Amino acid sequence: MSLEINDLTKIFYNSDGGDSVTALQEMNLGVAKGQFVSIIGPSGCGKTTLLRIIAGMESATSGTVSINGRQLRDPWEHVGFVFQEYALFPWRTVCQNIEFGLEIQTVSKRQRRQRALDYINRFDMKGFEDKYPNEISGGMKQRVAIARTLVNEPTIILMDEPFGALDSQTRAHLQRFLLDVWRHSNKTILFVTHNIDEAVFLSQHVLGLTARPGCVELSLPIDMPYPRDVTSDIFNGYRREILDFLNRQSLPLSDAT
Repeated sequence: MSLEINDLTKIFYNSDGGDSVTALQEMNLGVAKGQFVSIIGPSGCGKTTLLRIIAGMESATSGTVSINGRQLRDPWEHVGFVFQEYALFPWRTVCQNIEFGLEIQTVSKRQRRQRALDYINRFDMKGFEDKYPNEISGGMKQRVAIARTLVNEPTIILMDEPFGALDSQTRAHLQRFLLDVWRHSNKTILFVTHNIDEAVFLSQHVLGLTARPGCVELSLPIDMPYPRDVTSDIFNGYRREILDFLNRQSLPLSDAT
């Protein structure tokens, strides 16, 4: 499914009568079906706010979000969200966490168990299905979070710095894992990151947001075959272009949104 955003503005108003904060201003972007697009920008530029609006978790002040030409008004059943902090339920096992969305949809117990076990096997988590979140590693928790999103069969996946809290080795492993999932699923992925190398390694396209109020100023296609050599001259050329863009952004003085 294609995603299109037109003239999107988001203003946070202060209920106590203080100054309002414009997080996003007249943003325009389009993401084609099956594309992997990363969003990068300084802290507070509205990256997370943008994902929350697309997911229907936050309302826009003005402008539109359309999926396949249909304007988004309510939470969208074809959009999945993977958070940085895993957001797993500590009282539910790995399998039960993956089943959660299917349970809400009233899928039968047998069907949701089978679909969850299918992802557990595909994601190399066999033997951990009855473990609780406090019994598994950070990398495994993020696999569970991704499986919980994919089991609901979304066509657009929003990912908000999903690997930001992981050590570098686990992060590199999950980057390769995510690429494999994406290339075999044909999902559309919108991926927020602060990590320039990660954006270049994963993405077909990188979008750079300006300092608040955020709008798209950088639109950079990454024309490299997979798997990508992070030591190559062309990879470092993309890194420099994104770094130059970020260095031109002046950081806001107040807290990020």
